[in-house]
Amino acid sequence: MFRLFTSRSLFDSSVIISSIIKMTAKDMKAPSSSMPQFREDFAKSKHIVVLTGAGVSAESGVPTFRGAGGYWRKWEAQQLATPEAFQDDPSLVWEFYHYRREVMGTKDPNKAHIAIAECEKRLKSQGRRVVVITQNIDELHKRAGSENILELHGSLFKTRCTKCEEVIENRLSPICHALADKGAPDPEAKDAKIPVDQLPRCKKAGCGGLLRPHVVWFGEGLDPAVLDSAENELDQCDLCLVVGTSSVVYPAAMFAPSVAARGVPVAEFNPEKTGVTNSLGYHFHGPAGSFLPEALARHPSEPE
Repeated sequence: MFRLFTSRSLFDSSVIISSIIKMTAKDMKAPSSSMPQFREDFAKSKHIVVLTGAGVSAESGVPTFRGAGGYWRKWEAQQLATPEAFQDDPSLVWEFYHYRREVMGTKDPNKAHIAIAECEKRLKSQGRRVVVITQNIDELHKRAGSENILELHGSLFKTRCTKCEEVIENRLSPICHALADKGAPDPEAKDAKIPVDQLPRCKKAGCGGLLRPHVVWFGEGLDPAVLDSAENELDQCDLCLVVGTSSVVYPAAMFAPSVAARGVPVAEFNPEKTGVTNSLGYHFHGPAGSFLPEALARHPSEPE
């Protein structure tokens, strides 16, 4: 189903989503907000996919850099999260990502992350599958205890060498000496202008290439293996939850409407309605942490 989409690069798809919603609006009915009804669908499900976005991390206090006030210094994330920005000013881009890495040391998984992880563990013993497909790069799902995680956009705590292409986990704090105490988000903060040879470098023997964050930037393609795995999970799921995402970044924005189009119950948990809300079966209006503990709790039909 999902292979109908020919482009796998990351971009804002709000115009595409809006057009699709308008074209199909006459065939839609308002999504349900009935928790008991959702719980019955949950009880019958054997393969659950949970799609998560920045909103679920925002409930842990993680900056989203989207919407009103979503700036780091004077920059929007979309201006820095590009290969062109890294080529033009790797010091500035590394300051931005160093700040984001350091912030995560002060943040913890919230009730939504924990509810998803506990649900996965419980249903696994029943022969049922829960998998998280996330746009987030902060690893809060992993820290909450989720094991079946597909990170569409990579991780803050992995680096990729621009020379040898080696990808490794990297949790150094700071990631290099020159970035220590750098990256303040204050609009008045001065750019560090760190020389390229002092930025994070590959430690593989004989390489020494410049490292970059192992994340998917705007204009770049998603990892084909990760996307194929996500598509397979979505093709097989019999229940889908969309948690804390504005559903405007392609290709992930198309996942939920496509699942709903084949008759699978899809529930959106978000403080605001999105461009895809009216194409889904359920919409629960508010923070995910207020709904998911109840939505994913043990159902009376489950074995003790």
